[in-house]
Amino acid sequence: MKKLSVIILLVSFTAIFLLSKCDTTSGKPGEASADAMPVTAAVSYGGYSTPEEWGHHIVTIADCGNCHTPKKMTAMGPVEDEDLAFSGHPSAMPFPDVHRKEMETNHLFYSADLTSWVGPWGVSFAANITSDSITGIGTWSEEQFMTCLRKGKYMGLDKARNLLPPMPWPAFSQMTDDELKAVFAYLKSTKPIHNIVPQPMPPLLADK
Repeated sequence: MKKLSVIILLVSFTAIFLLSKCDTTSGKPGEASADAMPVTAAVSYGGYSTPEEWGHHIVTIADCGNCHTPKKMTAMGPVEDEDLAFSGHPSAMPFPDVHRKEMETNHLFYSADLTSWVGPWGVSFAANITSDSITGIGTWSEEQFMTCLRKGKYMGLDKARNLLPPMPWPAFSQMTDDELKAVFAYLKSTKPIHNIVPQPMPPLLADK
């Protein structure tokens, strides 16, 4: 009888041990352990909840507004005019009174609001990249936007002219497809601002 009791006790301990190994809970009723939980897809959009939010983050750290947003002067110096965010070089702004040939040959010039530049390539103006359907990128397709930044083509058209300095498209071309798509989604969500940016001017030396 004593041997039987010992055997029963050993069997009981063994059963308890095996059941504890099979337990898939973390100690809370109805809560599965991490190993038992189904594997879910990683959170998209760079940790943000929407592509627009991720795109806003990328545009901010890439400092796109530094060129594409006109500035206003304050006691602390020039700051981006949020009312004109990403609208490019203001169409009504007169061209700076500079000696273009000298600038193009020996120097580099940029306007006070950092939306126009003079260099060996001639004169370039920051583009309107708001969601405006006429003067911005409101009617662009995602493919156009990808072509613009991947290949450095004006308006994202394969046969269009190349983008001019100081647009750093070679650096932006290294973004992943998802990053570029997020930037596009954000820019398409911006306030549309109607602003016709002037076309670039070829270098005066090219007239010879």
